[in-house]
Amino acid sequence: MGEVLRTDDFSGAAITQALDPTARIAVAPALPVTNLLIPTIGPLPEGTSRPFWSVMIPIYNCPEDYLRETLESVLSQDPGPDEMQIEVVDNCSTTGDPEALVRAVGGSRIRFYRQPGNIGMVENFNTCIRRAQGQWVHILHGDDTVRPGFYARARQGITANPDVGAALCRIIYTNEHSQWTGITDAEARAPGVLGEDFAARQMVDQLIQFVAFVVRRSTYEELGGFRASLAHCLDWDMWKRIALSKRIFYEPEPLACYRLHAAADSSRLMRTGENVADERRSIDISCAALPPDKARYIRRTARKAAAVRALRRAQRLWRTGDHATAWRQLQEALRCSRAPAVLARAAYFFVRVVLR
Repeated sequence: MGEVLRTDDFSGAAITQALDPTARIAVAPALPVTNLLIPTIGPLPEGTSRPFWSVMIPIYNCPEDYLRETLESVLSQDPGPDEMQIEVVDNCSTTGDPEALVRAVGGSRIRFYRQPGNIGMVENFNTCIRRAQGQWVHILHGDDTVRPGFYARARQGITANPDVGAALCRIIYTNEHSQWTGITDAEARAPGVLGEDFAARQMVDQLIQFVAFVVRRSTYEELGGFRASLAHCLDWDMWKRIALSKRIFYEPEPLACYRLHAAADSSRLMRTGENVADERRSIDISCAALPPDKARYIRRTARKAAAVRALRRAQRLWRTGDHATAWRQLQEALRCSRAPAVLARAAYFFVRVVLR
C-alpha cells in the first residue's frame, strides 16, 4: 500500500502514486446496501380541501433577500388560494425572523409552519410533502425562483397528459446576485412526455433540480419520501425512483432558476468530499434494485460519470484558489473509478493545472 497523499505533496512521486492502482486512494467497493428504509407518505384524510398546487418552501437560516425573491416569484403568478397552497416550512431557524418576513411579503396568503425543533433537512422535506394538500407538490427551496408562466405551463402539460406522475422544465443556473451563469441542455424541442432514455440517463447523472420539478402527491404516496440515509443525493435518489416508474412531462422553456452560492448546503459537503461519497452511496442503493447484469453496467457507468464530474469540479476549484477542496474532490473521484477517461483527466489535472 502507498502512503496517504497530502494536500501539500504535488511532486512527481505524488502524481505516480495517485494514478497507481495500488495506492491507498483505491476504488471504493460497492457498499453493502443495508438501509433501504423509505419513509411513508400517507394519503390525506377524506374531505380535505384539495387545491391543484401545493408550493412548499422548506427553509433553515435562509438569507432574507433570497427568501423574499422566492416568495415574490410565486406570488406573481398566484392563481388564488382555491388553486394553490403556499406554505413556508421552517426547520427551526436560529437566525433572523423568517415568519415576520413571510408576513411582510405575503400577509395571510402564505402559511408559515415552524418545526418545534430542528429535525434535519431530509425530514423537513418529508414534512413538506405530508403537509401538502394539493394534487401536485412543488418543493421550492428558499433560495430558488420560478419565472412567470412556470405553473401555467406545467398545468397545461399535466392536463394534456393526465397519466404523468411528474413534470419538469428546463433549468437556469444563477449566482448569488441572481445573474444567469448557465442553462441545461433541452431534453426535447417541444413540450411532451419524455422517453425511456431519460430514465436511463437520470440513473447516471442528475438531470433534475427541485425548483424545476413538480410531482403528483399520489406519486409520493406510492413511492415514499426522501431517504434519511442520503445527505447530498437525497433528491437524485428520489428523482431516479420517479423516472423509473412514472411518465414525466417536459417543458423546454427555461422557467426555473436554481441558485448556486457558497452558503448552500451542497457547498459545505463539497469541502469535505462528502458530496461525491454520497453519490457512490446513491448509485449503490439504486443498483441494488436492478437485475445483476444491468446493475453492474449502471454502477460502472454512473461511478465513472461521478468521477468525471468531481475532476471537473476539482479543476475549477484549484483555479479559484481553493486547493484543499479541489484535492478532496480529486481523491473522491479516484475512489469512484479508475476508468481510462478518469485517469486521463486526473493526469491532466496534475500536469496542466497543479504543476503549471
